[in-house]
Amino acid sequence: MGIIERIKEIEAEMARTQKNKATEYHLGQLKAKIAKLRTQLLEPPKGSSGGGEGFEVTKFGHGRVALIGFPSVGKSTLLTMLTGTHSEAASYEFTTLTCIPGIIHYNDTKIQLLDLPGIIEGASEGKGRGRQVIAVSKSSDLVLMVLDASKSEGHRQILTKELEAVGLRLNKRPPQIYFKKKKTGGISFNSTLPLTHVDEKLCYQILHEYKIHNAEVLFREDATVDDLIDVIEGNRKYIKCVYVYNKIDVIGIDDVDKLARQPNSVVISCNLKLNLDRLLSKMWEEMGLVRVYTKPQGQQPDFSDPVVLSAVCDIC
Repeated sequence: MGIIERIKEIEAEMARTQKNKATEYHLGQLKAKIAKLRTQLLEPPKGSSGGGEGFEVTKFGHGRVALIGFPSVGKSTLLTMLTGTHSEAASYEFTTLTCIPGIIHYNDTKIQLLDLPGIIEGASEGKGRGRQVIAVSKSSDLVLMVLDASKSEGHRQILTKELEAVGLRLNKRPPQIYFKKKKTGGISFNSTLPLTHVDEKLCYQILHEYKIHNAEVLFREDATVDDLIDVIEGNRKYIKCVYVYNKIDVIGIDDVDKLARQPNSVVISCNLKLNLDRLLSKMWEEMGLVRVYTKPQGQQPDFSDPVVLSAVCDIC
């Protein structure tokens, strides 16, 4: 039985299992098994030489933004409008077959924008070029999830599920859980506050599923089982995401207002070039870039070439 079949079998077992106090330990173990299998799914096949056509592009500029979405939602058109780089756009799906980079010049900075092929449901399992697309997005500082405003909200949920299946956590912060493997001493379990989702027994069972018998675990928040598994796996990427609803010119004003009021969302129309300035402003805000203008001693400040830093960094 392959890895994908085993994942689906465990998911079916979880769907059949009632969620209550008596089954929470069993469900926790099943979640740990799925996380382990999905990690194996992302590993390159044994014996592969690593040859073939490359998909990644060289990082350039002060930040990197990835365009992710279903086919034919306007990613290529958006790249062309924001960067001037030509990316083929047509009325049929899968027009873009590889990663196409462009550069946005905004606020004296250079931001690399990547137009990635459309991903479909099942991308995390290898359908289409889903794995390559998601791997490139992991190296980005910000994800723009481009959605068709005229389609159902289900597209956003499907894309979020596919990204989370491979370890991308959108608009979330790392759990406040301290975890460290040890050589001896058994498992030390502590918390700084009452826990409602995880107890010592459940933590032990999950660690044993990973064959970890000596470790130190400290909860600094009321985290869930999924948070604990993410910390144990150690390969999760926490990244900011802006939901970009394109084609607002084909829906009513009430629907546009509803979409615009959702958190981390921007409504645009590439066809009519509407609200693109707001999108750039939102990108700048979420990336948290800071410009530092240098002033040589005895001279005027140089406002042409700033030092660009992330807001979480400091200059020494």
